[in-house]
Amino acid sequence: MKKKILVLNCGSSSLKYEIYLMPDNQSIAKGLVERIGSEKGKIEQTTPNGSYSLEQLIPDHNSAMELVLSALVDKEKGILKDISEIDGVGHRVVHGGEQYASSVIIDEAVMRAIEENIELAPLHNPPNLLGIQVIKNILPEVEQVAVFDTAFHQTLPPSAYLYGIPREFYDKYRIRRYGFHGTSHRYVANKALEIMKRSAENTNVISCHLGNGASVTAIEAGRSIDTSMGFTPLEGLMMGTRSGDLDPSIIFYLLERGFTVKQLNEILNKKSGLLGLSGISNDLRDIENAAEKGDVNAQETLDAYAYRIRKFIGAYVANLVKVDILVFTGGIGQFGVKMRRRICTKLENIGIVIDYHMNLENGCKMGIISKKYSPITILVIPTNEELQIAMDTQELLFGS
Repeated sequence: MKKKILVLNCGSSSLKYEIYLMPDNQSIAKGLVERIGSEKGKIEQTTPNGSYSLEQLIPDHNSAMELVLSALVDKEKGILKDISEIDGVGHRVVHGGEQYASSVIIDEAVMRAIEENIELAPLHNPPNLLGIQVIKNILPEVEQVAVFDTAFHQTLPPSAYLYGIPREFYDKYRIRRYGFHGTSHRYVANKALEIMKRSAENTNVISCHLGNGASVTAIEAGRSIDTSMGFTPLEGLMMGTRSGDLDPSIIFYLLERGFTVKQLNEILNKKSGLLGLSGISNDLRDIENAAEKGDVNAQETLDAYAYRIRKFIGAYVANLVKVDILVFTGGIGQFGVKMRRRICTKLENIGIVIDYHMNLENGCKMGIISKKYSPITILVIPTNEELQIAMDTQELLFGS
């Protein structure tokens, strides 16, 4: 029997949603509520019946959710006759700490765990938890599922997740590598197996999720064994506005020169990366356009971005020993044709041989972009975290 699964991603001032008809994996409606808490809140929704748009005061998430349900049952542009048609709700939850290595049906214990992990994800877990509570109030009979960004990386061994700092910091403060983008890495890795007609047991994958946020994950026999993001999403690759890896002493150096902790937090998270190094934009396309016009800073930024990604790929090839597939996904991974070529150049010696013509011809579509003789197959796979959440919700609540 077909089920309608509502997928929610609650931010501090936004609510992204999508409804899937399962197990068909068919999206039948999607929308976004923005500027929650503002006098000029807005909802935009798309269904086969047309587009729905409304601007009004949206004081809180409860009001936002009521607006979503109203849009979904709108007589002209909605997709449901009644909200009772919603069979289950899946939530994107950023941080599950060490408690959860997979998606789970939400109960009081799960809600307490999400609350306990607020200190590890202070910007994301509170609205995630709020979204769960709102659904509990509005649709009390509907079961909910939490799909954690961190869950996929709970298979990391201690050698990958421990930092070289006093052990008590891990024991007392839970400081370790958690990793993020887990839902995306899991989705594209499974899609890669499907495309290549391989089983997880004998396949190793390196997944590159490259967008405004970016991470690389090493996947051995279906399990994440290392990932570039760490205790927070700031570690690892240079990103749109995040610095990625840097010498920790730089922070002390800048503190001694008058910068405050708050300023440095803002700089490293929102004013660094592609934006900070180029001085142009956090959008790769703007930087590539500037580089083509001879902007030296733009060219150096592109080179630095590709170089750091190559470093992680090389490190993961060494640790996996055998690699079968390299996946590019995310906004840059899927659409950044020139960046994919820039990254893969110089990786031939470790068995990654890109086909320049196929890379250009494929563009942003799903497909193979490596030479036929390349020992490691290079794939472009559009990610779909919402679908993965719907699939997890379907499986947990109704079976596969």
